[in-house]
Amino acid sequence: MIEELFPDSVVAVESYGDDGADQAPLHPGEEAVVARSVDKRRREFTAVRTCARRAMEKLGVPPQPVLPGERGAPRWPDGLLGSMTHCDGYRAAALVRATDLASLGIDAEPHGPLPDGVLRSVALPDEQERLALLATRLPAVHWDRLLFSAKESVYKAWFPLTGMWLGFEEADIEIHPDHGTEPSGRFRARLLVPGPVVGARRLGHFDGRWIVRQGLVTTAVTVHHA
Repeated sequence: MIEELFPDSVVAVESYGDDGADQAPLHPGEEAVVARSVDKRRREFTAVRTCARRAMEKLGVPPQPVLPGERGAPRWPDGLLGSMTHCDGYRAAALVRATDLASLGIDAEPHGPLPDGVLRSVALPDEQERLALLATRLPAVHWDRLLFSAKESVYKAWFPLTGMWLGFEEADIEIHPDHGTEPSGRFRARLLVPGPVVGARRLGHFDGRWIVRQGLVTTAVTVHHA
């Protein structure tokens, strides 16, 4: 599913279920990270890294550990960029060679409404107005959850380029549905703070894609080289 949101240069691996049957062993450094974690956290950590190592293999890179770095962002092998996500019953990793993209970000969420009060804390007033309009056109989509997921993907693409925090209120996202048989489309995140410099240009926005399928909403952002 998530590979449909990326250009061909990106390799994505995803898996479903939570029984752990398809999980590869952790490397010693990874094992140390979750040595005292509860079982659920350990399963999620292991499963998403299994996806990451399978993606490495598809790129012709020997499988290597993926340790958390600053703010928990994954540290990828030299020459690779990537992003990971997991939620109940789903996990995915997307990788690309650093020569092909400047950055990327992915997120998956259960396709249901956000808890009460959360939308007001993550959405700008203009975003809330646009979501209300979208809800009149396609009421089957939980647009609040989609916006939240898009902002998560934007942050995951932003942080490797800047090493800085990006608040929910620092990107204004406009969502555009396609006209296909299932809910999908694109979005643009207008950065409300100075964007990262990629090559010789300072970015003013990030572009992404989204899809709703199998009870999930998934979003992806790609940042191209100048």
